[in-house]
Amino acid sequence: MGCPLSVNKKGRKAQYSDNDIQNIGDKFMKVAIVGAAGRMGARLIQAVQESKNLQLSGATERPGHPQIGSDAGVLAGVGELGVQISDDLTAAMQDADVLIDFTFPEVTLKNMEICATLGKMIVSGSTGFTPEQKKQAEQYSQQIPVVLAPNMSVGVNACFKLLKEAANILGDDFDVEIVELHHNKKKDSPSGTAVRMGEVVADTLGRDYNQVAAYHREGMCGARTQDEIGMQTVRGGDIVGEHTVYFIGMGERIEISHRAMSRDMFARGAVRACQWLKDKDSGLYDMQDVLGLN
Repeated sequence: MGCPLSVNKKGRKAQYSDNDIQNIGDKFMKVAIVGAAGRMGARLIQAVQESKNLQLSGATERPGHPQIGSDAGVLAGVGELGVQISDDLTAAMQDADVLIDFTFPEVTLKNMEICATLGKMIVSGSTGFTPEQKKQAEQYSQQIPVVLAPNMSVGVNACFKLLKEAANILGDDFDVEIVELHHNKKKDSPSGTAVRMGEVVADTLGRDYNQVAAYHREGMCGARTQDEIGMQTVRGGDIVGEHTVYFIGMGERIEISHRAMSRDMFARGAVRACQWLKDKDSGLYDMQDVLGLN
């Protein structure tokens, strides 16, 4: 494999020499990326290459994908890296320390199983996990370090912290409603981020989110209950992601919002999670752990 490339913020490529890599030594973590030929995959590759202590060593796509065999760096626009896209995750993980996975729960769990078998770490931004699937992830995390977060954005995770503080202050006197907007290709609804926001508020208020979440209101559905947390979903165009939590009281309203302008923030968060995982014990972590917010 050739020397890894780093792309700085102005887009110019800087190349590390073999001596640089030897001097850095074990500071380098080798990363494999699932879905490397997609839009998110390209952002992740770029973010890895911008980092001074991560190196792309593997890249995969689903079997039959037309880009199997292509150079992952060329597809991502960072130049040739000598890392070919494969449809074999086990092979791609042989030289990797950590896997970055932004797929779907069913795929993520299979990837976790492979990582657990190989003793490799995994960072996943997949959303839409059922309670049963979360339990499966917890079982794999007993063998390897796992970061599982519905949103890798630093800003969104700051919002989680703010929501907890707001719910603590406002208590049961304010109704809570959540509205989320995403692009028309998003498959899960509501978003994992919106669900996590609801869970944070519900936990803080001593409620069971699964019992109080109100996903649908139509017709003569009756007055709103005090405990319920409304969840409204909007899909359209190319919206990257927007979330607003409303705390609505008598004569006043508080809104905590986050708007994603691009997918870059998710990729940067995933890179930060990889760096944080180095030397961590087996366990299930999230971005609140990564950012020191727990």
